[in-house]
Amino acid sequence: MLNALLSLFFWVACVTLLAILYLVMLVLLVFTFPFDKQRKLLHRQCFWWSSGIIGLSPYWKVKVNGLENADPKRTYVIVANHQSLADIVVLYQLRLQFKWVAKESLFSIPFLGWCLGLCKHIGLKRNDRVSIRDVYREAIQYLRSGMSVLFFPEGTRSETEEMNPFQTGAFKLAISEKIPILPVVISGARNAIPKGDWVMKSKVFCNLTVLAPIETSHLEHSDFSKLSETVRSRIAEKLTPPLS
Repeated sequence: MLNALLSLFFWVACVTLLAILYLVMLVLLVFTFPFDKQRKLLHRQCFWWSSGIIGLSPYWKVKVNGLENADPKRTYVIVANHQSLADIVVLYQLRLQFKWVAKESLFSIPFLGWCLGLCKHIGLKRNDRVSIRDVYREAIQYLRSGMSVLFFPEGTRSETEEMNPFQTGAFKLAISEKIPILPVVISGARNAIPKGDWVMKSKVFCNLTVLAPIETSHLEHSDFSKLSETVRSRIAEKLTPPLS
């Protein structure tokens, strides 16, 4: 009974904070539209939203490591492993400006999807060649304008502790644009949102770890596979169960 009550409180808090976030973004958009074309100020609002959800959850404890490896003045192709929908909340703890590459279906979710749309994130239709082409075209435009882009190279969240194979698009993009890869490791978030159930049953300890960036300026296009394997290996090394 206690878990059900605490879980209900958490989900109500999540929806309430999302609604507030959306309204704040709408108001800010009216005043910032002429000069904030990349919606940086709107994106920044997600930082307090993320901290609010984590702080209000009676079950989540998040620890952030390695922020010194991320220079907010640099542009990155950010690459993270994918464990659950909670990754979206946790990754805003990076406090970096970036655009998500997220599946298009997320953009239709009330409040969450509307916020993604307001911030001009990049929607992707899976297994759609035209959509994939458009995603990379949009990502290139952002990177060339100094905006980082975040990819989940697994494509979808893994069902086990083992990561899915990495798709290579993000690595080809990083090499072609000579943009460093910033590997980010999410550990412990798999059970943050129980699959098929709304009741939280135990505390979840999640680590968000930023690894040292990997430069790509010296790489050739043919090196994309090796780069992908290197990044996946480094993330896998840090994918250990987080300590309480």
